[in-house]
Amino acid sequence: MDYATLTSLKPSEFEDAADGYQSVSNMADHARETVERRIAGKMQAALEGEAASAALTQLRKLGQNFHYIQVECGLVSTALNAMASDFREAKNKLDSAVADAQEQKLTVNADGSVSYPAGGEKGEDGKTPEGGKVSGIAKASSKGPLPDAGDSSDTARSIARQAANLDPNPNHARALECADRIAQAIQEAAEADELWAPKLRSLRADDDLTVSDDDWIDTKKDTGGVRSGAKDYLDAIKDRPKNGDPQLTARWWKGLSKDQQEALIALDPAGLGKTDGLPAEVRDEANRTVLSEARAQYRTERDAIPPEPTKFRSLGPNVEAYTDEWLAWHHKYENRAKQLDKALAGMDNIEKRFERTGTKNLPEAYLLGFDPFANTDGRVIIANGNPDTADHTATYVPGSKTDQTNIEDELDKSETLWRESSSRSANESVSTITWFDYNAPRSVKPMIEHDVLPEAMSDKYAAEGAPRLRQFLDGNAAAHEAATGEKGHSTLMGHSYGTTVIGDAAKVDPPYHGDRTHDPLPVDDVMTVASPGVQAKSPGDMGIDPQHFWAMASPDDTVPGWGKSAGLGEDRIVPSDSEFGANIMTTDTEGHSGYWDYKDNEASDSLKNQANVIVGRYGDVKLKQEAHE
Repeated sequence: MDYATLTSLKPSEFEDAADGYQSVSNMADHARETVERRIAGKMQAALEGEAASAALTQLRKLGQNFHYIQVECGLVSTALNAMASDFREAKNKLDSAVADAQEQKLTVNADGSVSYPAGGEKGEDGKTPEGGKVSGIAKASSKGPLPDAGDSSDTARSIARQAANLDPNPNHARALECADRIAQAIQEAAEADELWAPKLRSLRADDDLTVSDDDWIDTKKDTGGVRSGAKDYLDAIKDRPKNGDPQLTARWWKGLSKDQQEALIALDPAGLGKTDGLPAEVRDEANRTVLSEARAQYRTERDAIPPEPTKFRSLGPNVEAYTDEWLAWHHKYENRAKQLDKALAGMDNIEKRFERTGTKNLPEAYLLGFDPFANTDGRVIIANGNPDTADHTATYVPGSKTDQTNIEDELDKSETLWRESSSRSANESVSTITWFDYNAPRSVKPMIEHDVLPEAMSDKYAAEGAPRLRQFLDGNAAAHEAATGEKGHSTLMGHSYGTTVIGDAAKVDPPYHGDRTHDPLPVDDVMTVASPGVQAKSPGDMGIDPQHFWAMASPDDTVPGWGKSAGLGEDRIVPSDSEFGANIMTTDTEGHSGYWDYKDNEASDSLKNQANVIVGRYGDVKLKQEAHE
């Protein structure tokens, strides 16, 4: 970088290139959605057989390729914008220094040096002090010396400045000040060039047509590299609210420019993906990137673990011992292998949901939360349809024994709720969300005739997850209002121990609400299914209007009974008891998990009742007669 290069440099050209890459990124995103949500979904719904399966496999690979293009081009765009910002700052400094030199009748030469005319008082010889030429010296760089940068030490600057101040020609000092500023601008531009040139080169993709796990792992490295280089650029973006207030977060995001939003999506997908109050589309895009990168990393790590050796060796008749090879494998690899297998199984379940889009009219999925190692059991939050724009939104909290390996069962319940609710709200949109962001009880021990969950007799798991549920609900409400300008109708529902989490969420005092305490949950209706207790003895204890609290439990479901015994119900009262004061809905299903069943290809009354609450058709809900006596 030299004076001539910086003088002619146009940062806007890099920004134009950034816009071009961002356009490609957006087109790739649109193409991915078309492939995954429209073409593949319709093919899956209409076609069967080996040829159709093979075509679907190729389409999904194509969708992944488009996703990779989207992410990488987004990184290139952000890198170019950040580099342009660095160059513009240096260019502005140069232009300002040159303008000041010209105003003072100084001449800036082609090499960046500054010539100054004779000036000052005449000496004893009667002559005016002669003019001259000076070259500037930049300050010592905090990033280290640049190759061929010359002597840019503070000592050299001090000596030159002292000499100029001693010169009877005042133009010398003025020229040196302008020359130093020019040199400083050139150095900063050179530093930016040295910083960004290798980072941009590293963003080149492999010259093949396959997006492999190695490519996604490299993408994560690319993101880290661009993020470190763009620190100053990102620092200029106003920080998101520190206390996590979803309403402030929604306003903060809406106030950012498009370039700023795209930069954060490209450089902080993990952070944005778990930030409540952001638009569902932003969180989905961010979390899909996290998912792709994590799956590649974990698959690669899992493949590197050697197969489990033979576990036992014979020591004689009916006598066995662990082999040395297995013991070594067990101590070094087994725990990590199990962790990775669990995480990958969870990712497979999420991918299966993506693949179901379009089948039986199922809408697109929005991945609102994902972390395979959060809360021990992992975090999986998926919406059917966009909750930001839906007329009716239901958030479903699953119960005990749930983890990411079996989350598909809970996703299926949420999908069933979406289909039945949508069928009852033809002119309005519905979104159903599976919220799993807590450690669900699961340790099973035999007790007389039934298996019981000792962990589920404790409230601690619900109390630990409740603040996250409360913040998520506040975030949904804030994102919906930011998108539509209105509230929308929302329902919070839980099954089994998930209702206990809801009960604790109603008691949470969010820190971002300041001095206010026990603000009501930001939902219109609360619905409990087979609740073992909500740590309250009435809807009012939870700050909920009894007319909008709904409960159901099958007569043969034993969970409400043992919940009373365990003390999860305040004063041994659970929501399906008439003394609790809720709207107690009829059920025509059996067992603890049959509430979403169909009978003779028709939705059960249990399912219909839930769907009617979700879409606000309260008059169609069938209630137990004793609830009104």
